[in-house]
Formats: sequence, C-alpha cells, structure tokens
Amino acid sequence: MQQLKPLTLKEQVSNIVKSSDGGYAVTWAGVLSNANPWHFGEHVVATVVGRDAAGAEVVRMEQPLDAVPPGGTLPFTGQASATGKPSNVTITYRPARWRPAARIPSAFQQFPISRVQTMRQKDGSYLITGYVGNPYKLAASTLVVSALLRDAAGKLLGGGSTFVDDVKTSSLPRFILTVAGLPRTSKVAKTEVTARTWGSTGRPYEDLALGGAVPVHTVKPRTQPFEVDRGSQAMSELKP
Repeated sequence: MQQLKPLTLKEQVSNIVKSSDGGYAVTWAGVLSNANPWHFGEHVVATVVGRDAAGAEVVRMEQPLDAVPPGGTLPFTGQASATGKPSNVTITYRPARWRPAARIPSAFQQFPISRVQTMRQKDGSYLITGYVGNPYKLAASTLVVSALLRDAAGKLLGGGSTFVDDVKTSSLPRFILTVAGLPRTSKVAKTEVTARTWGSTGRPYEDLALGGAVPVHTVKPRTQPFEVDRGSQAMSELKP
C-alpha cells in the first residue's frame, strides 16, 4: 500500500483589529501544501482558535477548505469576530482524505491571472482587482480567487478571497476583493493571486481536466511558407 505524505501548513499569519461594535475582528491567511503528485487532498477543515492573555478561548471557527490539488498548494483566507482581544491565534487542520487523481499531474493547469492591481485605501485596507481566465474547454462554474499580500522579504502579511462564477474559455471576468485588518505599519510589496475550483473535493477540477485543455496555438499562420525547407538545406550543406 502506498504511503501518502500528510498535508503541511507551509505558512500562516493572523491579524487582530478593534471592530466598531466593541469586539475584535480576526483575519487569517495560510498556505497548505500537498507533496503527493497523484492524489487530491479532500475534506480538509481548518480550526482557528484565539485565546486571550489569560488563556481563555475567545474565538473558535472551523473552516471547510477546498480540495488541495495533486502536488500543489492551497492558499486560504478567513475572518471571524471575537468577544475579547486574542493574544494568540493558532491554525490547525483535520487530516485530508486522499483520492487518486483521474489524470496525470500536468493535466491540471493553473487558471491564468492577469492585469492585477493593488491599491491601498484610506482606511488602511487594500483593494485588489484583476482578471481570471480558463485554460479548459469546459466552463468553470465557480472559481475561488485568493490574494496573498507579502512584504519585500516575502513574508506573508495577510490575504483575502472572492468568488467568480461561470468562467468560460472565451471570457476574462474581472474580480474585485478587499484585504483588511493589516497593521498600519505593514508595507505591502507583492501580491500573489491564484484561482482554483470551489469545493471540498477535486471533482470540479477533475471534470475540467477530463474535458481537455484549449490548444495554445489556435490561430492559423498568415505568413507564406518557405519555398525551401531551410532545416533540410542546412543539413545538406553540412554533409561532406
């Protein structure tokens, strides 16, 4: 029986800000990694717990996560309200259920992201916009777009997510999301944006891959072909 490696939490960050209702808003971001190149990690649930200075639990949230693709990563973000101010926030996760992928790893292509803009707002939040594409022949019913903000050294500062529906091959729908709760001293230098299928299993991603990808070159060349095959000509000239 094949021994599968567990998911690993590559990095995580949490931020706490005072909310207008007198409580506290807790936001977090993390990245899960799947080292198994032939299996989806499914039905993963993250548990976020915040405790105050005395050790009392002031916030707890279980967050179902999307399937982690074979040999890939899963950026995730979330937020919750706390009754008291947490001094420590931890993120753990329930071990994944493993399912063999129906296609080879190279069949699971990334969803292209383009024209990303990151704009700091007056309230200290960040507005992130861009466009998401679909490399597959079938339309993607729902994609989750996640943005991770990093400083100049690559340290994870925070993140946010949004949904984009009915992403067809021929369309480039725009996404808009907001990342809030970062300390005012944060200096964002880089924004990483990724898109993935939505759901606790890899079925939506798998269905797209089984439907096939769109060929990279779909436009017929307009230039006239060479009168002489230059490659053959060059080889004949090299012969003694």
